[in-house]
Amino acid sequence: MVSFAPLSRSDSYCPLARVAMIVLTVSALSATNLILLGCSDSREGRSDDRPQVLATTGMIADAARRIAGEHVGVETLMAPGVDPHLYKASAGDVRRFQAADLILYNGLFLEGKLGDILTKLASRRRVVAVAEAVPIDQRLASEVVGGEYDPHVWFDVGLWTHVCQSVREELALLAPQHAAEFEKNFADYKNELLELDKWVEREVATIPPSTRVLVTAHDAFGYFGRQYSIKVVGLQGLSTVTQAGLTDVQRVVELILDRKIKAVFIESSIPRRTIEAVQAACRDRGHEVAIGGELYSDSVGPKGSGAEQYVSMVRHNVNTLVQALR
Repeated sequence: MVSFAPLSRSDSYCPLARVAMIVLTVSALSATNLILLGCSDSREGRSDDRPQVLATTGMIADAARRIAGEHVGVETLMAPGVDPHLYKASAGDVRRFQAADLILYNGLFLEGKLGDILTKLASRRRVVAVAEAVPIDQRLASEVVGGEYDPHVWFDVGLWTHVCQSVREELALLAPQHAAEFEKNFADYKNELLELDKWVEREVATIPPSTRVLVTAHDAFGYFGRQYSIKVVGLQGLSTVTQAGLTDVQRVVELILDRKIKAVFIESSIPRRTIEAVQAACRDRGHEVAIGGELYSDSVGPKGSGAEQYVSMVRHNVNTLVQALR
């Protein structure tokens, strides 16, 4: 819904101001309608004649690229560092929604209000929530209003293979003439992921059990904690829509003091001020806790970070965690 501040008394007597406000209102509403209804099709006349996939997050886009190879064009909607919980579709997204033959999104309420738009778009495009491929009995419960499950499934590398399988199936429907190659690419990628899963388990196990605690800004690492036997503590809940308060800070500080934890971590898509507040509160209590580094939680890393793909992102996170806590 688009809202505007009321006109001031001086504006109400200015015809140009009123016309400008009307134009802005119509433009904004038109952009929203285009996104929701898909009124036109910008696929006509595009330079790339391959089928086009639009993925909401970098993790999903990376899986699509690995499996599709050269046969499908893949674009990422959200740039590195963007918080998917708070993402709002803009007028500039209209072209990308309309140009896509297939839209892949996480689902399980990760994308927040954008999920409502994607649901409406499903009447005009093939739109798939790939995280829903994870079996229900393997999902973590969510306390987020409106959601039943934790959407951050990519932090369990084994579970991520279910998502990649869903991507492979959708690509085979999109370009059936290349289905055999998609199957081979998926099989190769799955083997790489299974090796990565074992590596993560070995590395995390090197952290002393007493300090095997991951403290971050929001509770995105639940699947990681369950799979790799590490306690995860987030200042905020599963979604960044809620804000951490003084009680949350005090709760985390008491845990850090009790367990003598050496480091806490910031996240690339979350402001660092809440973690710094925890650090300062610990210092006031006589315990120095370091910022152990930056983890990529809801986004892969930007170009040049060494964490641009899913596998390298996982390796970056685990190396950062182990080096700070071991």
